[in-house]
Amino acid sequence: MKDTVKVPEISVVDKVELPAGETAVVVVDMQNDFVKPQGKLFVPTAPATIEPIKRLLDKARASGVRVFYTKDTHYEGDPEFEIWGEHARYGTWGWEIVEELKPIEGRDIVIHKTRYDGFYGTMLDDLLRVYGIRNLVVVGTVANICVLHTAGSAALRWYKVYVPMDGVSALNDFDYHAALRQINFLYRGVIVKSVDGISFTT
Repeated sequence: MKDTVKVPEISVVDKVELPAGETAVVVVDMQNDFVKPQGKLFVPTAPATIEPIKRLLDKARASGVRVFYTKDTHYEGDPEFEIWGEHARYGTWGWEIVEELKPIEGRDIVIHKTRYDGFYGTMLDDLLRVYGIRNLVVVGTVANICVLHTAGSAALRWYKVYVPMDGVSALNDFDYHAALRQINFLYRGVIVKSVDGISFTT
């Protein structure tokens, strides 16, 4: 027997304007193992988010908005391999961020994380506070796993979270919409229709 579940309404806005000096973009796990077809945990909808994320990053950098990347990072014998199989192993091709979205050396900040949450056991919160960040635009993959946990953890630390719909991907439609619903309803995050609706003021 299969159950059919209707996703509750998600509030979506067309445009938001954010102060560049108090805003950061967080790119979650856009790594080869997740984004490329030959990756070990390929997310079929992830490649379609590369171009929107790139547009967002170009706009953010032009306005002086800080850019952070999370990089899923695992080592030999990691217990998470029992759940998902080996993936994002340190130093491998699959662990690297996709070439199209490569961080800018000396400008962007890359956070290595060992769990779903980009804040768990990392310096992300400390660095955001050092730079006076209050708003986070979160993009990346996987929507209901690392994106959701990172966005939720940010909200629990009282950052205001914004998620553009074309900037996140999931393994299926239910997971995608359920994640957006949770971010919007539970964490009071703002769901934006597209990266093109996000602007930064200086």
